[in-house]
Amino acid sequence: MEISVLLLILASVGYAFQARDERRRVALLAAYLGHYQIEKLMATLTDGYMRALGEPDLARQAQIWSMLSTTENALCEQFNRFVADFARVDGDNARVSKLPLSIFYTGKLFPTSTFDLRKALSIHAHGIAQAVANSQQRSPKDKAFTVLAEIFLMQHTCHWFCKSMSVASARLVMRHQTPYAKVLESVAPDTRQAYGALIAR
Repeated sequence: MEISVLLLILASVGYAFQARDERRRVALLAAYLGHYQIEKLMATLTDGYMRALGEPDLARQAQIWSMLSTTENALCEQFNRFVADFARVDGDNARVSKLPLSIFYTGKLFPTSTFDLRKALSIHAHGIAQAVANSQQRSPKDKAFTVLAEIFLMQHTCHWFCKSMSVASARLVMRHQTPYAKVLESVAPDTRQAYGALIAR
């Protein structure tokens, strides 16, 4: 058998395993997220923040900020419940590859090159809740930027789990025109420290 044919067969087999592993991870995360309106709340909050930031009338702007507090609290409540539910997932199924490109079943083949999604989600839940609580007394604008950064980082982690770090970073730029490094820079220091320690290679 020619080496080129053998390589083609191996590549096809590897792709099939990779695709099956990705489908498993996407289905697992979707099964838990499907019980909540987290994505809808995030979209509402993001649109509301953009509207408030672009509103020239200060009175109207203040009204929008006030209205968004209900959505912020609902997001925190639902995300905390989701994290509590997802914490029951088996550890082997919650591993995320630290490698730039995803390799099927990394958690089983290279466990030291992974991190636990359950722990990452817990960090995100704390970061989002703290940003919404605004104990640092940030201005509404600065608070909004911090909350958005915490949300974007959480989305990046979910996409990382489903696909790979490279794909997650590309999606972050495509969806929000924000690079991964900028998001990390914009989250709260506690989040950045905890998250950095978790994903350290």
